Amino acid sequence: MDVKELVQRFKRGDIRALARLITYVENDWETDKIFKELYNLTGKAYRVGITGPPGAGKSTLVDRLAVALKGRGFKPAVLAVDPSSPFTGGAVLGDRLRMTRAMENGIYIRSMASRGSLGGLAESTGAVVDLLDAFGYDMILIETVGVGQSEVDIVKTADTVVVVLVPESGDAVQALKAGLMEIADIFVVNKADREGVDRFVRELEAIISLSTHEWKPPVVKTVAVRGEGVEELVEEIMKHREYRLSHLDEVRRRRVVDQVEKILVKRLLEEVHRKHDLKEMVKVALEKGETPYDIAREIEGRIMGGME
Repeated sequence: MDVKELVQRFKRGDIRALARLITYVENDWETDKIFKELYNLTGKAYRVGITGPPGAGKSTLVDRLAVALKGRGFKPAVLAVDPSSPFTGGAVLGDRLRMTRAMENGIYIRSMASRGSLGGLAESTGAVVDLLDAFGYDMILIETVGVGQSEVDIVKTADTVVVVLVPESGDAVQALKAGLMEIADIFVVNKADREGVDRFVRELEAIISLSTHEWKPPVVKTVAVRGEGVEELVEEIMKHREYRLSHLDEVRRRRVVDQVEKILVKRLLEEVHRKHDLKEMVKVALEKGETPYDIAREIEGRIMGGME
């Protein structure tokens, strides 16, 4: 279908056009044309990232959270970034299978594959969130892959970052060593009906109290499978949202800078591969005793020379 027609259907609120355009931007098909028409509709949605180690119960929590937000009058959508199959590039897990309540409540859920991208997010996550924003969703929940320490890209995409942990993740000091602990605006200790939860929460709160940051992340205990603690989590998200609103423009400008950098890197690499046979260049360079840095410098010189 013609992109122009899809965009017009999108503007009329056609959910199928939204789904089709998401597929387009995931594959970088005519993304420029799409956002030329739709980017001016973005900037209204609040973005909540849900991250944490595998097995913490993120999908179940997001399912309950989305329903609770809808009950408060928001129009939520869920973007679940799944691990990718190394063979097909498709999603291995279907988070939608664990979000039955959200589906029953008519909440839009989209799964997308990380396709091996580091940082727990797919490369096109920002663009997909922008589409959901432009479509009129005002509270977008972004659940990341759950790969652990490398999952820090979410801080560049979300306005509020919720880090989900479980009591058996061990001593809070050890948990703090994971990079994702440093990005939390809110901590959730899920599966809080398990042994050791109170000690874990106390240790976590003690570490948070040592922070010099203006915002001290609260710790919320939940049992997502039973919906316990979800309303308390919504309250903490609302408090952080209120705190964020005072300097949200600066946060979003930084997000656009990051987005521009990613687009440039991707397009420059595409241009390099289009104009140069890297395999042949590497073969010749190694025979001459050159290093990967020599090869990169030569390509950089050719690109920069072409830009002058």
